[in-house]
Amino acid sequence: MTNVTDQDRVLIFDTTLRDGEQSPGATMTHDEKLEIAELLDDMGVDIIEAGFPIASEGDFKAVSEIAQRSKNARICGLARANFADIDRCWEAVKHAEKNRIHTFIGTSPLHRAIPNLTQDEMAEKIHETVSHARNLCEDVQWSPMDATRTEWDYLCRVIEIAIKAGATTINIPDTVGYTAPIESADLIKRLIETVPGADEVVFATHCHNDLGMATANSLAAVAGGARQIECTINGLGERAGNTALEEVVMALRTRNDIMPWKTGIDTTKIMHISRRVATVSGFPVQFNKAIVGKNAFAHESGIHQDGMLKNRENFEIMRPEDIGLSGTSLPLGKHSGRAALRDKLETLGYEVGDNQLKDIFVRFKDLADRKKEVFDDDLIALMSADDEANDHLQLVSMKVTCGTGGQAEATVELEVDGKDVIATEHGDGPVDATFKAIRAIYPNKAHLQLYQVHAVTEGTDAQATVSVRLEEDGMIATGQSANTDTVVASAKAYISALNRLIMRREKAGPGADAREISYKDLT
Repeated sequence: MTNVTDQDRVLIFDTTLRDGEQSPGATMTHDEKLEIAELLDDMGVDIIEAGFPIASEGDFKAVSEIAQRSKNARICGLARANFADIDRCWEAVKHAEKNRIHTFIGTSPLHRAIPNLTQDEMAEKIHETVSHARNLCEDVQWSPMDATRTEWDYLCRVIEIAIKAGATTINIPDTVGYTAPIESADLIKRLIETVPGADEVVFATHCHNDLGMATANSLAAVAGGARQIECTINGLGERAGNTALEEVVMALRTRNDIMPWKTGIDTTKIMHISRRVATVSGFPVQFNKAIVGKNAFAHESGIHQDGMLKNRENFEIMRPEDIGLSGTSLPLGKHSGRAALRDKLETLGYEVGDNQLKDIFVRFKDLADRKKEVFDDDLIALMSADDEANDHLQLVSMKVTCGTGGQAEATVELEVDGKDVIATEHGDGPVDATFKAIRAIYPNKAHLQLYQVHAVTEGTDAQATVSVRLEEDGMIATGQSANTDTVVASAKAYISALNRLIMRREKAGPGADAREISYKDLT
């Protein structure tokens, strides 16, 4: 049996690659699964549920390869309550240094009706399948699906059967996210006190977020005696998702005064894996998502920004560095005050007096009323009395040829610091060829982070507004241009963004090489 020797330790069971991937549209490729599994293993996840091996040949191969590659984590596969599922699961995980079979069956009245089993028939099935799994693998997890809507007496009965059959972990799923925290804590506590043999196994909790209480229910279950939390990166999962790994881990770390339980997670890796999972799953993280959302460490209110500049603990209960961020963000908008504006201008290399700040602040507020967020490059434009006249790069002319006969070709002529330079490049379409020609004229290390086209009016003669965002070393510059010719607008937007990068470089100090376009000296 699996004894809980350290009552202060909570095992983190990540099911991003199984339950998380069951989110409609979140399917990952084989290589993406391997990558995410490696990141989970590296960050200290105790158990990785790598997939549902019998679901498809692809899932079997992914679980099998993850099992062979794992360095630290225990690798688990999911199996329904039948021998074929369990055998297939074992074939996938058996090569892992540490492995686990996770088998389940729905025990509530609603779920018993699906296979049309009586309580006695289901109890016998649980005994047979858990015993079969234990004969194959020393570590067996069993879950009574929809446990929180299962009759109390029957839930105790089947858990006792599973323990006697050899289950080492008993997982209590809140399958439909129906439970409240007080119920979650009480249920685990009562099961441990009531079921014979409960003190010899690990109790786990698996909470869905249908009512927005998954994290609270998981932490409450730990308070009731559970010592394993099932979760996913970014809370990914079916319907409203699951308990989010980053939320429970940081809650335990931040409130260890009332939740004195520990995990083995390296929290500095949280933001990186959050962003990677968002990318490969296609499920972007909402801006106001706890811990990993874009706004989690961002402060726009003038009162908050002033307080943050004086002491970050005024409005932050954890450090952004603890999850792998470089620091706090003070985005500027219509709610921002003079203190935040002055601080941002200083980071951009501008020193302004009180009278100048008053004038800039008026123009800043006017701009902020028209935009959701004011970016660094907007402030640079405000500080430049004659922005275009001082541009290092200006478009002189361009000619693009494209069609079905081969690659697109773009010839671009730019004025670079008063000298005309021409380049011709080929690319996958007219915009790609144009951008390559610009880079050939003016080599740079900036990465294209965003390219968007919006039609301002309707019809074939519509004016297109193109937005380009360039990024280097975590800092961003944007450019925008409108033209009835989308390719011309694209070229001008790209050049505008480059010019703003150059202006920032010049603000870094006298004699700086603008062509390096690096922000390291500004931070």
